[in-house]
Amino acid sequence: MCSCAAFPLLFSMANESGDGATRIAEAILHLARLAQAEGHTSGLTSAQWAALRYFARANSSSRTLLAFADYHATTRGTASQTVKKLVEKGYLTRKPSHSDGRSSRIDLTAIGRALCESAPIHELVQVIAKLRPRQQSDLSAVLDHVTERLVEDRNRRHFGTCSKCRHMREVADLGSGELSYVCGKTGLPLSGSEISQLCASCVPDTERG
Repeated sequence: MCSCAAFPLLFSMANESGDGATRIAEAILHLARLAQAEGHTSGLTSAQWAALRYFARANSSSRTLLAFADYHATTRGTASQTVKKLVEKGYLTRKPSHSDGRSSRIDLTAIGRALCESAPIHELVQVIAKLRPRQQSDLSAVLDHVTERLVEDRNRRHFGTCSKCRHMREVADLGSGELSYVCGKTGLPLSGSEISQLCASCVPDTERG
């Protein structure tokens, strides 16, 4: 097992050598393929597993076809076919959005949520969980940085969580002094579970991140 000091060293080597950067990129892609390799045994493609994971993690306003397509850098047509198959299998539901009549809100069914508990990604999760906390923190920071740079370079939509977003506002109850949270963009209150969910309207706040 490598030490957490290896992460900055690895990426400094990549900065000095194009070959180093290529090896890291190939390693990331290979890791992703390994993590998804067992998914087909359940009758789902890797794209369908990715869709289930997305809709399990996204907040209510981000569970739309367009947001899913943006997150996975695919076309709306391809995303629509993936969602259609999962609806037919009974893993997703698709209903008109209450806030936007032009789009639909997509949610996991109880069966779909249960299936997510056996997703192929869990084996990778278990491997990462065995890293020391500092190693996990360093790895997460490096991957976040690389992802953000690629998103910016390609001028794509940024996805993140409320806990790292500049839209999140703390509101103190005048009576009890207890803190609650509100989205500064929508004006809607945020529950504890929503703060950790993916949001398509996230604007990174470097001070919070």
